[in-house]
Amino acid sequence: KLPEDMPVWMGKTITKIDRFSLWIGRIVCWLTIPLFGAMVFEVIARYAFIAPTMWAYDISRMLAGALFMLGSGYALSKGVHIRADFLYRNWPIRIQGSVDFSLYLFFYFPGLIIFLWMATDFAYLSWFRGERGMDTAWMPIMGPIKTCLPLGVFFLIIQGISETLKSYYAVTKGRWP
Repeated sequence: KLPEDMPVWMGKTITKIDRFSLWIGRIVCWLTIPLFGAMVFEVIARYAFIAPTMWAYDISRMLAGALFMLGSGYALSKGVHIRADFLYRNWPIRIQGSVDFSLYLFFYFPGLIIFLWMATDFAYLSWFRGERGMDTAWMPIMGPIKTCLPLGVFFLIIQGISETLKSYYAVTKGRWP
């Protein structure tokens, strides 16, 4: 629940973005089932029947990459990204908020916007060229997995807006929402 003294527009924005990230996280988490299934199938096929698959390595790598990228905005919303907080946690809340707000504004958003631009080009070229993975004999098309990269960055940018608003609130009110 958001504080009552939070501006309505800010509260609605934070709520909508956090709900969106939760929704994405709930969808993306289902990728663990085919990831687990592919790995179990490969282990059984390889060791019980001495018949390894051509596709399990690629599928598991792609699903793990998709989970990582598409779930990154959700992870940010839950505060589980890596943070070197051995100093940070001892600072007053206004200082924490100031540091977070400044870092989001001057590093996070500019870096991710550049990354989004590059990742979009990376994915587009993969689709345009009909790129295939050359690591295994299966040679899967790479466009779908490379599209997860700009999508994941987009989700991070969206969640970053919510986190920036929360840090601004912490700076102005001296407490986290």
